[in-house]
Amino acid sequence: MSDSAVKRAVGLIGATAGVLAAGTAAGVLTQRKGLGRRRTAAAKVPLGSVRGIPRTVITGDGLSLYAEVDESPTAAPGRATVVFVHGYALNLDCWHFQRLALRGEHRLVLYDQRSHGRSPRSQPEHCTIDALGEDLGQVVEQLVPEGPVVLVGHSMGGMTILALAQLHPEWFGRRVVGVALVSTSADGMGDVTFGLPRGMARVLNDVSPSMLLALARVPKLVERGRRMGSGYAFAITQRLAFGGRVPREYVHFTDQMLSATPVDVLACFYPEFARLDKAQVLLAEDWPPTTIICGSRDLFTPVRLSRRMAEAVPSSRLVEIADAGHLLMLERSEQVNEEISALLRTVELPSSSP
Repeated sequence: MSDSAVKRAVGLIGATAGVLAAGTAAGVLTQRKGLGRRRTAAAKVPLGSVRGIPRTVITGDGLSLYAEVDESPTAAPGRATVVFVHGYALNLDCWHFQRLALRGEHRLVLYDQRSHGRSPRSQPEHCTIDALGEDLGQVVEQLVPEGPVVLVGHSMGGMTILALAQLHPEWFGRRVVGVALVSTSADGMGDVTFGLPRGMARVLNDVSPSMLLALARVPKLVERGRRMGSGYAFAITQRLAFGGRVPREYVHFTDQMLSATPVDVLACFYPEFARLDKAQVLLAEDWPPTTIICGSRDLFTPVRLSRRMAEAVPSSRLVEIADAGHLLMLERSEQVNEEISALLRTVELPSSSP
């Protein structure tokens, strides 16, 4: 094989890994043409630069998860602590704009899920949505020992919240007084087409786990391919990541988070989405006030999945953001912030704790 052919093959492998990751982590790249140079709040507060008090959460299997707490000494008594749960291949910094909007008004807790961000790597057998739910339970118990809690989860983070509800249903409606589910699903992920023809999507879903596992065995090749193959993935990842044009800073910021997630971590968690089945927990009689937010152009967690959750929780508020994609907390941060703030205004201090 010629040198040029080798380069094309490696580039294609890297692009494939990037596309698979983008489909599940909302993508990291975008087309260079037409982005413009719009200035955002990121120009004043660099994305991912907000820091809180570092804390450690010990999981049931002994991992030391990295967490941060933004205290709020001036917050009114009885105000809920807000716990943010990030998605697949991201980290706690993805909540940059929500953190800036709420800090000072509420006590905030953020953490890196196992094998993500600054948290240590998990054993493969614990790379499950159920294990993430158990971890979230430990975050609440160790960092929010008393008082009401509002949980906010994006994508895999929303699934984590539902896994916690399955593990501790008695918390929901009592300790957990509000839930915001952003670009996520309770089930039905096996049918997601990523905007592809159904037959092609079925093939992609069938081969993705084995392909990711194969790529995990050659991490250096994948990293080289990621660099060389970025040109192949521009158009595809733009479509998967966002519903429209976004500032270049958002792309670089997301790229840093995704690039920090090893391909074997992607491979461990990826099969969990197809077998996700948490819809039953939403039928609980005491389910707390819930806001479900989705983008009309989200190809990873399509609008129909959010509508299905809203049907299960008649009292929920469904917010469909037109022309928006999967990474709503960046692409439409102001709308997401407004909805979380509105949810916080509606919740009441629970009468008792579990």
